[in-house]
Amino acid sequence: MRPEISGRISNEKRYPVTDTSLARSGTASRTQRQVIVALVRYGMFIALAIWLIAMSLSSEYFLTLTNFLNVLRQAAPLIIIGTGMTFVMATAGIDLSVGATVALISVLAASWLSFGLPVLVVLPLVLLVGILIGALTGYIVTLGVPAFVVTLAGLTSIRGVAFVYSDGYATPINDPVMIWIGRGDLFGINAPFLIAMVVAVIGWFVLNRTRFGLHTLATGGREEAARVMGLGIDRIKIMVYALTGGLAALGGIVISARLSNGSPNAGVMLELEVIAATVLGGTSLFGGRATIAGTVVGALLINFVRNGLNLMGVNPYWVQVVTGIILVVAVLMNTVLNRRVESWARATTEEDEE
Repeated sequence: MRPEISGRISNEKRYPVTDTSLARSGTASRTQRQVIVALVRYGMFIALAIWLIAMSLSSEYFLTLTNFLNVLRQAAPLIIIGTGMTFVMATAGIDLSVGATVALISVLAASWLSFGLPVLVVLPLVLLVGILIGALTGYIVTLGVPAFVVTLAGLTSIRGVAFVYSDGYATPINDPVMIWIGRGDLFGINAPFLIAMVVAVIGWFVLNRTRFGLHTLATGGREEAARVMGLGIDRIKIMVYALTGGLAALGGIVISARLSNGSPNAGVMLELEVIAATVLGGTSLFGGRATIAGTVVGALLINFVRNGLNLMGVNPYWVQVVTGIILVVAVLMNTVLNRRVESWARATTEEDEE
């Protein structure tokens, strides 16, 4: 059974159709049902296209190569960390500590570089730190502590460690390799976005074409059934949180390199943007259904919306308000609208067959 099918079936069992009034109210044809379901399922892709068209007509600076490359650079950390968050949410978990991990990695990388350690030593070390933080989080989750509680504690304590270690000060980064990671380019495409695309492609392959991805979706779709099937649920959870911790560390490297400093304030509220991008893309909050491509589109949509509002001269504080509204809308579509429409489509299909 394919992963997406497994996740869909498990979610249907979790949310049985108790109200078929939508199904009885109309006589939509099979084609109409398919169109409506597609509009809901791929709504974020359509929304991104509409926003791009609208903003290109509203601002002469929006539809330029410089602006697009700038947005892609800003979206790169969201895509990188969002790829890991997609795996975590596929298991019906969540990680609120990714922003704090970014801050800790930022100050560690800058500090160790300032001590004279070679960049080729520093980068693997900070990635290892991120992986260990994620693995520890996953282990605590397997003990029965809710992921929300564990990662909420990590959100405060990990950033606290970053402030203690740095004494609250930012450390400049001058290493040329780090500068290239944050500001360089290859074939005209900036390095952060290239890194993000490599991560996303590998993440898509692992989620959709490997046994680990299948087991991850099965864990979130119906954990007890997956346990009965003999899957190592605890091992899977530790691995997905370790993966997210490692990608949060990579995101922290990219952010620090772009800003040319390591700061304990790096990644503030980043966890909410990552969750918003992941949910916007269609990954279920309840596990069992996940899409890396959707996460990429969700990250791009958030950044293009922010960029467009900035170009229109909207107050930056209102931009934060809009980001919060996007998160609410994403959750609404993910948990209510999508489920209702799919239930309606199934019910009307069954009536047609009768």
